[in-house]
Amino acid sequence: MSETQIREQICLLAKSLFDRGLTGGASGNISVRLDDGSLLVTPTGNSFGALDPANLSHLDKGGRLLSGLAPTKEMPLHAAFYESRMRTKAVVHLHSTHSVALSLLPVEDVDNFLPPLTAYSIMRCGKVSLLPYFRPGDPAAGTALRGLAGKRTSVMLANHGPIVAGADLEAAIYAVEELEETAKLALMMRGMQHKALTDTQIADLVQHFSLEWD
Repeated sequence: MSETQIREQICLLAKSLFDRGLTGGASGNISVRLDDGSLLVTPTGNSFGALDPANLSHLDKGGRLLSGLAPTKEMPLHAAFYESRMRTKAVVHLHSTHSVALSLLPVEDVDNFLPPLTAYSIMRCGKVSLLPYFRPGDPAAGTALRGLAGKRTSVMLANHGPIVAGADLEAAIYAVEELEETAKLALMMRGMQHKALTDTQIADLVQHFSLEWD
């Protein structure tokens, strides 16, 4: 896929997320790593519903702006994923309602924040770690993400929103959508008797699909 096509893909998928209410206002950010190691990033203060492919931030490997508008303030989070998971080609961060709501409630295990309710939550998100609250743009958030040592593709920032890494942009989008839907289910089932996946069922998924799960 050419750089022009990637620019168009970022804007198309961002608008889809915006139109479906998965992130509102000027919230959320996306980055994609190009073959030369540079990054295309959604600009700060811009709505996902009205992005211009020509205005996307283009950063070199060192994070210097080559062209376009100033990048999202959340670059420390994106950089942490690219540095700790070399296979990462795209990162998506949203302020999706149900994921944020779930992060405000008591959590049994911060290293496995998302309850195992469906097979696809396991397959697309893996284990989701919950990080504490950080001020938006705080470099300490990136440091905390690096502290996971590349073991997670999906992370939840308390009182803020999910950030997900993928092998390509579509994979990252699908994962963050699955995370949001699972959080919605978890809130719907909270306080009710329900059947989560068993350890045996999870182990079967991990083995069959060669998933990361530790």
